[in-house]
Amino acid sequence: MALETYNRKRDFSRTAEPKGRTGGKRKNTGNSFVIQKHAARRLHYDFRLEMDGVLKSWAVAKGPSLVAGNKRLAVHTEDHPLEYGGFEGTIPKGEYGGGTVVVWDRGTWTPRGDPRKGYAKGHLEFELQGEKLGGHWHLIRMAGKPREKRENWLLIKGEDETARPESAPDILEERPESVKTGRMIDEVAKEEPGWSSKTGRIERGKEKAKGEPKRTARTTFIEPASVKGAKKAALPSFVEPTLATLVPKPPTSGRWIHEIKFDGYRLEVRIEAGRVKLLTRSGLDWTGKFGKEIVAAFKKLPIGTALIDGELVVELAAGASDFSALQSDLSEGRADRFVFYAFDLIYLDGYDLRACPLTKRKELLQQIIPSETGLLRFSSHFDADADLLLKHACRLSLEGIVSKTVDDSYRSGRGKTWVKSKCSSRQEFVVAGWVPSTTSRKAIGSLVLGVYDDGDLQYVGRVGTGFTHTVAEQLFKRMGRLKADGNPFSTVLGPEERRGVRFVRPELVAEVEFRAWTADGLLRHASFRGLREDKDPKEIVRETPKRAAATKPARPSQRTVALTHGDRLYWPDEGVTKEGLADYYTEVWRYIGPFIVGRPLALVRCPNGISGQHFFQKHAWKGMNRNIALARDPTDEEPFVAVNDLDGLLGLVQAAVLEIHPWGSTVGNWEKPDTITMDLDPGPGVAWTEVITAAEETRERLKQAGLNPFVKTSGGKGLHIVCPLKPQAEWPDVKAFTKSIADAMASDSPDHYVSTITKSKRQGKILIDYLRNQRGMTAVAPYSTRARPGAAVSMPLSWEELSPGIGPNYFTVLNVPTRLAALRSDPWADFKAAAEPLRLPRAKRKRAA
Repeated sequence: MALETYNRKRDFSRTAEPKGRTGGKRKNTGNSFVIQKHAARRLHYDFRLEMDGVLKSWAVAKGPSLVAGNKRLAVHTEDHPLEYGGFEGTIPKGEYGGGTVVVWDRGTWTPRGDPRKGYAKGHLEFELQGEKLGGHWHLIRMAGKPREKRENWLLIKGEDETARPESAPDILEERPESVKTGRMIDEVAKEEPGWSSKTGRIERGKEKAKGEPKRTARTTFIEPASVKGAKKAALPSFVEPTLATLVPKPPTSGRWIHEIKFDGYRLEVRIEAGRVKLLTRSGLDWTGKFGKEIVAAFKKLPIGTALIDGELVVELAAGASDFSALQSDLSEGRADRFVFYAFDLIYLDGYDLRACPLTKRKELLQQIIPSETGLLRFSSHFDADADLLLKHACRLSLEGIVSKTVDDSYRSGRGKTWVKSKCSSRQEFVVAGWVPSTTSRKAIGSLVLGVYDDGDLQYVGRVGTGFTHTVAEQLFKRMGRLKADGNPFSTVLGPEERRGVRFVRPELVAEVEFRAWTADGLLRHASFRGLREDKDPKEIVRETPKRAAATKPARPSQRTVALTHGDRLYWPDEGVTKEGLADYYTEVWRYIGPFIVGRPLALVRCPNGISGQHFFQKHAWKGMNRNIALARDPTDEEPFVAVNDLDGLLGLVQAAVLEIHPWGSTVGNWEKPDTITMDLDPGPGVAWTEVITAAEETRERLKQAGLNPFVKTSGGKGLHIVCPLKPQAEWPDVKAFTKSIADAMASDSPDHYVSTITKSKRQGKILIDYLRNQRGMTAVAPYSTRARPGAAVSMPLSWEELSPGIGPNYFTVLNVPTRLAALRSDPWADFKAAAEPLRLPRAKRKRAA
């Protein structure tokens, strides 16, 4: 961008910003960088790199993060003059970028590779040497949407010694001051009548009472009294929250905004004279449950009295909130992962805001909690295409979105102005009984569930997975205290329904995720997410979306294999049992089937789950389930293991198989592979963004060779690039071809790639592992689970989905079904149809003949 754009946007008779020189680029080879904290309409950070005599500029809404892999949206803006790097002051209101600017960080930058080529390609990789920031960084341009005017990039911290863990202090909160003058941004703000840059607003005619604590400075752009609908009133003790109504699809008119639906505890925060209460949706005081840090964070807010509506969550490493993780932390007394997302403001400093429009309430709220990082976060909203937003949320396996009318008041109870669209079926159920564990004397195996219908408790089935060992033992103790004299359901249960059941008084509520309702109204593939002690059992009814779409659900695959000890925990920390794994594979059978049926398999078996012994198995064993097939290798006396149908796969589940690794050839054509797999395995110190770059380069090299590459996560550390082949070439030729690709990448970029497996050579580099492409070697199957903590699976992606937001173990047994239900098309649907022959050099073809 030329400086003409910069100059055209500014009236230099009004603003003190430096005027940019035009008439060609400066002959300047400097390498300065600057980050300016900019309190304009919204607080953001302007990231600027000196290149070709100007400052290339990006507006980073959330500011830089020192956590490796954390992505920050960076919107490319116009080039700025070099003199702008020292600018600190106030841009007048009404001018472009009106607001206050401070120099938050500055220093030099060193590109990795040619910076001009990187900038043109859309991937700048560099080192920063600043007063606050340092180390390895990436700027990556995102693929633009049709008719989208702005150019979106991602600013990402690389993995190195300067990176910080998730639990470390946020650099933005730890170092908020200017590196140029040491001042805070509000101290630089232009003073107006009634303001002081040191103390905030001066309230005339109100003398401070003796002994009253000094209030923290507060830069306020809107006062509650000035907002239409605000009423002078006393602070309520509690306000019944607005509840969202379930709908089959989100509203699309312009009068709605949309927020990501959080997966945690809804809380109302009451603040009065330095005292903080955290109240549940029913008004219970749960302040003591969530530790001191969250309460302390609210006490630091620059307000006197307030009621703030929001959700307390635990976010996993991938960035999504997870109710099971929240429950686990509460049961363990852990409070270091709690985050509060504020999405509405009911009362502020003497004014009841319920009659104010939602947008005004959120503007006031953002003044109090402006950040989208830290313990307290402002819940951003979107006015974009709601269907597209929901689709994106579901593909990332989030819970869904909440849509709200922009101009409506805050209405207690469930109504039509807040609606929720979910990615998966999830709701609360009443616990009416339990079944003992078959593997532990002091744990439950499953819970018996119901819902109320006109005051009668109706049976809806059982949930037997999703319990960690600790939770299963805790529930065992609670069930013993709730023993009931008889059946609490309004109808008599059948013999199978009541088998092994011990009834309890219906006083507990469980949140459960499930795939669908069966034709007779029972839950299918249910998974326990946690107890909801903030909800009254009498309120629990069957949730169905208003005006549900009349679409016929996909017919589920049928299970016929009987499992023994279905409540055995395979992944203890995630609560995934043998039954849960069987449910998962039943759900994904139509996706995984084409990649494992009719192939020799290598297996990882863990009879006692991932915490016990692991052993590798490729040949048949004594007592093997009769549904598992045999594959006779002409060169091996012992038969290999294979599956021909879902029953065979469930036979593997019964045998505690937690990883499935198929050959690249079929049992009908052992010597001619129909699949190539290139495993990109990052060594220590390699950032995920570098693995993505390696995947894209591998893709291009394979395409140049005439093949059609597909990509999937490994479920471990890296990515797999997989190509379908027409089975014509033999194993030695396929191995030689893949070795040539790996060797060429290592030769062209020796600082980034290696093609040898020696560990001593892999520090900071990616191994291009081609050795899976030889006879008898295998690679983990698409959709297969991994025998590692987290219950991750190897997930096929479209190339457009490959981004820093989806790491190698992002998708798990628990969230994959949600993703698959949201996909309009399978990203690997054309895999077999895309097969091409391996084009061998002429000499090799003659030799093979």
